[in-house]
Amino acid sequence: MPLVALAELGHVVHVYDFRVKPGCGDEFIVAFNEFDYSDDNVMHESDAQIKDGVLCRDAADPDRFFLIGEWRSIEEHRACLTEISKRSKPRFFDLLEGEKWVPPVYAMVVSSTPAEYLAKFKR
Repeated sequence: MPLVALAELGHVVHVYDFRVKPGCGDEFIVAFNEFDYSDDNVMHESDAQIKDGVLCRDAADPDRFFLIGEWRSIEEHRACLTEISKRSKPRFFDLLEGEKWVPPVYAMVVSSTPAEYLAKFKR
């Protein structure tokens, strides 16, 4: 299988930086997955989502997580967030440190290795 770029040129990547209550990392993963794989997660219904988000745990801090995903536009991702906010809050929110939900950082993909180049490096 050839290598593939993490994201495509011109798309948007969202990056969430979560800190959970001390010692709640494992519980956070379970609660996050319960919501992520449920019918309440409208993100999966959107045609604007290019690559599904991945939850990553900080290798040096088990109470810190990052969620990244690829979208066609910031506006379409924000629209999904608005829709989720109209519903009952996901259980994993209760495990976040502090009282405030922090929106993601958005980054425009400005360089991405072309597939035809990566195809030369078969795995």
